[in-house]
Amino acid sequence: MNFAAFFSYIALTAFTPGPNNIMSMSIAGRYGFWKGLRFNLGVFFGFLLVMTGCAVFTRFLYSFVPVLEPVMVYAGAAYILWLAWTIWRDAPHGEGSRHMETNSVLNGMVLQFINVKVILYGLTAMTTFILPYYRSIPSLTVFVLILSLMGLAGTCCWSLFGAAFNRFFSSHRKLLNLAMALFLAYCAISLVTEKL
Repeated sequence: MNFAAFFSYIALTAFTPGPNNIMSMSIAGRYGFWKGLRFNLGVFFGFLLVMTGCAVFTRFLYSFVPVLEPVMVYAGAAYILWLAWTIWRDAPHGEGSRHMETNSVLNGMVLQFINVKVILYGLTAMTTFILPYYRSIPSLTVFVLILSLMGLAGTCCWSLFGAAFNRFFSSHRKLLNLAMALFLAYCAISLVTEKL
């Protein structure tokens, strides 16, 4: 296996903007890094489950991806648009707790099951880099952990950025929420338009 290509692929995929990273940055900007860690842990646990599913069922899923992909794309785009709306309608800290719904382990986990970027990340890593060379359960377990930890590293990095600029985010909340909501909406729209 070409480890340089493998690690380049997973690092670029994990650290580029996407629903996980944008949500992590937004949540850490709102609540701080440590309180936002709940969402990141949810992302990690969701990654573990999705990567395990990709490792176990890659051959089965890969043959049905053309049939399942439109459903995953539209469901994922709808959920990402909902996340964009949630960020846009966010109120400052003292105005109630309705915005806390995004900062949970469960929300971080659920996002992974309909986040097409994560599913394709797992399928691509497994079919292109891993399964041609490694098929034993211990090997696949190690790769599932590597892929999941890289995803956690990406969200934590974006969370640190969000927490570091918390004061800036607080004074420019509406503008930054609009920008992050537009980035998420762009992710959703690009998912759909790529398939048209």
